[in-house]
Amino acid sequence: MAKPDATSCEAEPLVRCDGLVVRFVGREGTIHAVNGVSFTLDAGEALCILGESGSGKSVTLRAMMRLLPVHTARISGTVSVAGRNVMGLDLRALSDLRGAEVGMIFQEPMTAFDPVFTIGTQIIESLKRHEGLSEHRARHRALEMLEMVQIPSPARRLDNYPYEMSGGMRQRAMIALALACKPRLLLADEPTTALDATVQIQILQLLRRLQRELRMAVLFVTHDIGVAVEISDRIAVMYAGRFVETGPVRTIIHEPRHPYTRGLLASTVHGALRGRRLEAIPGSPPNLAALPPGCAFAPRCRHVEPCCTTAVPPEVWHSGTRMVRCTVATRR
Repeated sequence: MAKPDATSCEAEPLVRCDGLVVRFVGREGTIHAVNGVSFTLDAGEALCILGESGSGKSVTLRAMMRLLPVHTARISGTVSVAGRNVMGLDLRALSDLRGAEVGMIFQEPMTAFDPVFTIGTQIIESLKRHEGLSEHRARHRALEMLEMVQIPSPARRLDNYPYEMSGGMRQRAMIALALACKPRLLLADEPTTALDATVQIQILQLLRRLQRELRMAVLFVTHDIGVAVEISDRIAVMYAGRFVETGPVRTIIHEPRHPYTRGLLASTVHGALRGRRLEAIPGSPPNLAALPPGCAFAPRCRHVEPCCTTAVPPEVWHSGTRMVRCTVATRR
């Protein structure tokens, strides 16, 4: 269920995702990776999808841009970007959308870049393809992009191959490529996971600054609460393919309501900084090929009740900005 519209006169959100479902069909059964995800995202807003590995975060991003393998992935639901139905686009229109309207930063830039072409060539070709620029103008824009992401000696780096750059440099170059055509939406799939702490902070601050300067919407995926706090305006906590709690970042961090959200916070340094002992969430995430009946978090929840194991809790909205999917939490 999507957040209800407050008024009919409000501007249409840049991104609208309704009932997104992703199934992977294989010899060993069907994996229920994403189970009815709905959200909206406005221009200039940053939404972070937060959750453990295997919760469906990256699959959600890739499904939105139809980047999943067609022979195994089954996608349903609707996704619109700037009023265009992504699921209904032909391949040519989809290619036009990617890179121009939507930029994407992948988790590992070494595999995202083509190793046989220089960094400059790959940015230039994107600009020529989507912006129609000449070779000279595209090279000048590519140089500006490397300067914008604060890569030292950008003119020289244009002629570097991906393997000639450090992880932090490649990540900055990936950001430059993703933003080269000034997209209205940026999808970022855990882009700082493999970086050391200092470089990670630099990349996050850079992304936040560019997002505000370009008034760009950002959908950011991470398992790191610290990263979510740094980059986002809103947080959507994901578990077993569903959003279990969403809301403004400060509200989620300081007033978590879902037991899973509270468990995530208690198991990180953020919980320790609030004077609490670090606590682990008991158990393990469920097998997505055999989800338990009812709430998927029930087998790990300290507050489980009989009703939790019979039906999936509905989304309950509070003040139009906060959603909690928990029968017990909504009674408190």
